[in-house]
Amino acid sequence: MKKLLIVESPAKIKTLAKFLGNEFRIMSTMGHVKDLPTKRTGITINGSIDIEYVPLEGKDSVIADICKEARNSDVIYLAPDPDREGEIIAWHIGEAIKSASKKKLHIYRIAFNEITKPAVLNAIEHVSDIDLERVAAQQARRILDRWVGYEVSPILWKKVGSGLSAGRVQSVALRMICDREQAIREFKPEEYWTINGDFAHNKNIVTAELTHIGTKKAEIATEKSATALVDALKKESFAIDSITDKTRKKNPMPPFMTSTLQQAAYNRLGFSVKKTMQVAQQLYEGLPLDDPKNPVALITYMRTDSLRISDTALGQVRDYLQKTFSKDYIPSKAVVYAQKGKNKTQDAHEAIRPIDVNLSPEKVRDYLDRDSARLYELIWLRFVASQMSPAEYAQRQVVIIGGKYTFKVTGSTLIFDGFLKVYQADEDEKEQIHILPADLQAKDPLNLKKIHPKQHFTQAPPRFTEASLVKNLEKEGIGRPSTYASILNTIRARSYTTLDDKKRFVPTELGMTVTTLLVKNLPHIMDAKFTALMEEDLDKIENGDLQRDTLLREFYTAFQDDLAKFRGSEGGKEAIKTDVLCPSCKQHNLLIRFGKAGEFLGCAGYPECSFTSNFKRQEDGTIELITAEPTPLLDEKCPNCGKPLRKLKGKFGDFIACSGYPECTYIKRTVANFKCPLCKTGEVVERVWRGGKFWGCSNYPKCKFAVFDKIEETPCPQCKWPFLTVKTSKDGEVTHKCANKECNYTTSN
Repeated sequence: MKKLLIVESPAKIKTLAKFLGNEFRIMSTMGHVKDLPTKRTGITINGSIDIEYVPLEGKDSVIADICKEARNSDVIYLAPDPDREGEIIAWHIGEAIKSASKKKLHIYRIAFNEITKPAVLNAIEHVSDIDLERVAAQQARRILDRWVGYEVSPILWKKVGSGLSAGRVQSVALRMICDREQAIREFKPEEYWTINGDFAHNKNIVTAELTHIGTKKAEIATEKSATALVDALKKESFAIDSITDKTRKKNPMPPFMTSTLQQAAYNRLGFSVKKTMQVAQQLYEGLPLDDPKNPVALITYMRTDSLRISDTALGQVRDYLQKTFSKDYIPSKAVVYAQKGKNKTQDAHEAIRPIDVNLSPEKVRDYLDRDSARLYELIWLRFVASQMSPAEYAQRQVVIIGGKYTFKVTGSTLIFDGFLKVYQADEDEKEQIHILPADLQAKDPLNLKKIHPKQHFTQAPPRFTEASLVKNLEKEGIGRPSTYASILNTIRARSYTTLDDKKRFVPTELGMTVTTLLVKNLPHIMDAKFTALMEEDLDKIENGDLQRDTLLREFYTAFQDDLAKFRGSEGGKEAIKTDVLCPSCKQHNLLIRFGKAGEFLGCAGYPECSFTSNFKRQEDGTIELITAEPTPLLDEKCPNCGKPLRKLKGKFGDFIACSGYPECTYIKRTVANFKCPLCKTGEVVERVWRGGKFWGCSNYPKCKFAVFDKIEETPCPQCKWPFLTVKTSKDGEVTHKCANKECNYTTSN
């Protein structure tokens, strides 16, 4: 019996082939095979909502090869990744196979969270059909994104500038970045003071902070208040009022899911979200260890928001812990991590964990590249630590009183490291161990030796990094595990943001303008709560609790109303008014405008005043003009007006032009020593364009003569055209050819 197994990534084929028999033929779709067309929406709303799918570029042959093999197979297993994107791929290729075959085929959907022999064989033994509800959820997401992208973007081209785009989820993420930047610009630091005191007890010094004055919390706003308090404290006598001892437990963190892995990899390893997912994909699909011909899958599926761990994995990790650590490090029963709001579909996944916990980072390190080894170690350590005992701290709080003034200090001592023996989170590493003297007793008098007043200022909220933005998206319920990487990739790829020196997102003026425009005119799609509710509705479609077309019609009706108002809103091209007076006319303020080359400052009095300048936005939001140094004049004079020429930088390279521009528009060009062979009157001049240099007639556009090869000013010996073209091949052969298309003269040397 011939069996065909179809997977999403070709990298899985070797890993699967080593434990599936010869009766299996394994092929890959190499990702998606079909999508909506690129030059039209591909969505029509009649009695139903119909979707037009077309093969992606280069995928016709992939589909044809799979269909050909399927016709010769007895059983077909569709095994793309176990998520919505994988389900739509399985559906697309399954439909293509059905339409290409004349006989009835046995087509099954299988899914596995780890690429191991038991998991794959179990999936083959428990086949199912395509989950059409999951397909519908993916279709709904794709349609929503297409509507927003294709219908909003043209309005942005008209109102801001060509080439701009909007996205249903990406624009909300951009809004988070812009709102944070606006909060930073508007932030006004507030002064406050703290006071610490050094108290002598026997031969020890105890440092404590002033927390209360009478029954009120100590709030010190100015240096004057702090100075007055210091003077008052010097007059008081102090003693220990109370000592409280207790034990504090710190529980281990759960194993990774997609968002927490992305955050930890960014903070600890410096990986971008995109890089984290690429490396994790390789660990999931399999990498060669001691045998290059037999790759080994190292982790479970990496796109998940579940914290569930299978009973088999729990048993394996507890066995490992018993062999490696004393019984104190092992809880009496396995730790189960609950997560709110999990539906039956999401809980079908597991947390991200090593497939075989006995493959420790030390055992695989020599076989993996540096990035793969580091990410695997992070996943392995977090998983093992998640099933270990809590860490324990002995905590002592000492309260010191003198008159109406109360000082407090809390000491903490680690008495059992527990899971910290294996894995420390960022907050664990920052936690300071503060040990207080053991001989402190209640009512003991203390001698105030020194007072430390310290000035502070409140800090503006920090800009988002990739890690903190993912955390915020997750907190707001925006996006799902399979979408975080694409959201961030889109934000970084657009000209809406840049990164500062600490790799934090900074919105450009264009990003701020587009966001302001969308928030004003499309309040629904730019609202984080609305977007989060839409994610929940997509989950409802996947669970069968909501019809796809019901959601889409409801969205489209409201969306079209907002869109109509947006299209009809008054005003020309968007520009941002600044408080900077034009240094040229001194009558109008400067505006931030958007052109093909980017954002720039221009006078609001244009065209009467044509002043423009580059600029830089300071941290506090003020604008600094960047005045370009004038290029030096050349000794050569302009043949038209007599003014000096100067060398300038243009969009397509350097060129020499008259310094009298715009009154004189002369540009110096390299000119051939013959007239244009077509119109007989124009000169043949060298021009610069995107593809490089070429020769063209000076009478363009009336005469469209152009040559894109190097020319040799030698007349053709056959037709007497004034020049030949010259081409040099990779192996150095030079070919001379007549530029006259009606002449076939060619010679090589």
